[in-house]
Amino acid sequence: MTLGLLLDIDGVMVTSWKALPGAVQAVETLAEQGYPRMFLTNTTSRSRGEIASLLTDCGFAVEPDEILTAAKLTAEYLAAHHPGKRVWVLNQGPIVEDMTGVETTDDPSRAQVVVLGGAGPVFTHEALSTVLELMVAGVPVIAMHRSMTWSTAHGLSIDTGVYLEGLEKAAGRKIRAIGKPSPLGFRAAVEILQLEPTQVVMVGDDMHNDVLGAQAAALVGVLVRTGKFREEALRDLQRDEFGPVPDHVIDSIADLPMLMEKLAVR
Repeated sequence: MTLGLLLDIDGVMVTSWKALPGAVQAVETLAEQGYPRMFLTNTTSRSRGEIASLLTDCGFAVEPDEILTAAKLTAEYLAAHHPGKRVWVLNQGPIVEDMTGVETTDDPSRAQVVVLGGAGPVFTHEALSTVLELMVAGVPVIAMHRSMTWSTAHGLSIDTGVYLEGLEKAAGRKIRAIGKPSPLGFRAAVEILQLEPTQVVMVGDDMHNDVLGAQAAALVGVLVRTGKFREEALRDLQRDEFGPVPDHVIDSIADLPMLMEKLAVR
């Protein structure tokens, strides 16, 4: 069976841009085995070029065009659904490189669309209050993703999804999210790989955004016990006899080449 790979980056391959044990060798082995691949990430603090450079510094052989970021997906969505609109981007980190074709503005009062990227110090009370005012006024608000947390060397940090629920309740309006776990990102990556969803294996440390989100889009999900993974959360999910569970769970990406060999012969 022909299989393709979607690999999350943060918490699967690296943490705070340090390679996880066995990750470099595993990615190299998978490349030698010939699986078509994309790196699908909600990271919004860096562009695809910067991410590729950092991964190279960690020992991975990755090209920028193999990386599909939430920012890149959002730019494509804006081009299709809000062409020519002025966009105010609230994001922690420079990602203009991945927002080609989008007219951005630093002045919220001129914004015709608001885009929320990754959370950080820029998500101030004043900035989020401005987002709320624009939402109430009818300005479309789009989020690059709905991730609730991300993993760092110092532990978990809250992410954009934590703020989205409050903004939606306060404004009485929904915010469309583009990156994981939205089906839009998974579908785009599957199309690039030129495979059927059931032939693509998504590997991530976020049980809901990476794994169950992929499975809902008909991909095969693999959860790794690294990054933001929490054993208790998995056990809670497994206790629910009617709810979805990850298709596969492995200790780390180091175990992925063996799992892929088993899946390929099914």
